Amino acid sequence: MGSDDSRPDESPVHRVWIDAFEMGACQVTNAEYAAFVSATGHPLSETPFVDPEQPVVGVSWFDAVAFCEWVGARLPTEAEWECAARGGAEGMHYPWGDERPLQEDANGPRIVGRGTPNAYGLYDICENVHEWCSDWYAPEYYADSPERNPRGPESGSRKASRGGSWRHQVKFSRCAARSSIPPEFRYADYGFRLARDAAT
Repeated sequence: MGSDDSRPDESPVHRVWIDAFEMGACQVTNAEYAAFVSATGHPLSETPFVDPEQPVVGVSWFDAVAFCEWVGARLPTEAEWECAARGGAEGMHYPWGDERPLQEDANGPRIVGRGTPNAYGLYDICENVHEWCSDWYAPEYYADSPERNPRGPESGSRKASRGGSWRHQVKFSRCAARSSIPPEFRYADYGFRLARDAAT
């Protein structure tokens, strides 16, 4: 986990062990989120991107957690997310290898599940929209994070997120790249993906 050739908050590279978990193949869509809103009365996200198959965006961390609880899931930890993004390979910058992809013009997030999945069958991992994680964010966390099932600091002011975004010049993100914003923020390039403990 991590990288020693990029930002300081990705260092040091370290090995972690994670209990078995399951991850959503795609980012949560507008259609899925609309069903949640209809069933619970939760406020609808404000977004110009309304195709039912686009990922829902404009949701805060609290909105994402509420949806997860409604479907009996949770947000992934940073460690789970990076493990899933790497698809079983170690040391690669991207899910497909080290070659940086060509950039494409984008006026919004793509419909989910249309590209090539990674080795674990996950679509749009490291791209399309930033994905909320469950962890509080701390730039120095890797220096003393636990070896097993790291879940981030006990508290903080920003929540961790992973993955690239349609809205940035660099729309793809390395597997190890970390980002964060306050949990109440809602941005048009922030969505999420479900995780849960593996059935035993």
